[in-house]
Amino acid sequence: MKYPPPLWLIWLLIITPCHTLYSAEPPPLPLAHKYQKSIEIEQYWVSEKLDGVRAYWDGRELISKNGNPFPAPKWFTDALPTHKLDGELWIGRGQFEKLLSTIRQRPTNHKLWHKVRYMVFDLPLEATPFEQRLVKLKQIIDTHPSPHLQMVKQYQLSSHTKLKEKLEQVVAAGGEGLMLHKGSAYYRAGRSNNLLKVKIYQDGEATVIGHHPGKGKYSGMLGSLLVVDGKGKTFKLGSGLSDQQRKNPPPIGSTVTYTFTGKTLNDIPKFASFLRVRNEP
Repeated sequence: MKYPPPLWLIWLLIITPCHTLYSAEPPPLPLAHKYQKSIEIEQYWVSEKLDGVRAYWDGRELISKNGNPFPAPKWFTDALPTHKLDGELWIGRGQFEKLLSTIRQRPTNHKLWHKVRYMVFDLPLEATPFEQRLVKLKQIIDTHPSPHLQMVKQYQLSSHTKLKEKLEQVVAAGGEGLMLHKGSAYYRAGRSNNLLKVKIYQDGEATVIGHHPGKGKYSGMLGSLLVVDGKGKTFKLGSGLSDQQRKNPPPIGSTVTYTFTGKTLNDIPKFASFLRVRNEP
């Protein structure tokens, strides 16, 4: 004899959003090493490093690198192909905080999502080299026209000097840096030299362990963050913070990304500056 499900289970199914019932595994994403001049630059394809949020399209949902589904509207995902895609959700240069606010909002804010684009830079086909994946990816994007779906521009450069010039142009225009994809590389999860990031500055991550009050024009607000990096080195991040972040500082325990230019003899980052809160879904 079959019994009906208990009332508490029926109620849970009613009040729980559908996207929270589906829990994906973290997608098998390729990750980048830092650029070194020892590489043969002619073997790589170059694209802008977008200041967005990594998103993997599994043919059904957009998933974060941690395996959590994004609350993208149905009209947004309906325009995407059935092929798996690798890219970033992006609004524009310097709009990272606005993007985070958009993807965090519950319920989904459709008005804000209309400003988001899914910028695709790879096609997860394991047995196909990157330069061949680009051809297939362009065909897919071309047959799925949508203002919210776009292929990241890829091109090749003939020298490290040309790469440096392009990097300076992108940064001067408000970009974050460049990415290099090795043309012969297969789509493989994990960090390797098949994918490289190129920046004028170095960056790192640290955990917030304290808040120091501001003085002068920052009186009553945050003056600097006290952070500790993965090596146990503690230091302050006082520059790079917006007035809004000084009024509502990153909480204790949060992970932040900072930029720096070299390190001291004590292994402390020099000229460390706050870049963003690393708080992706």
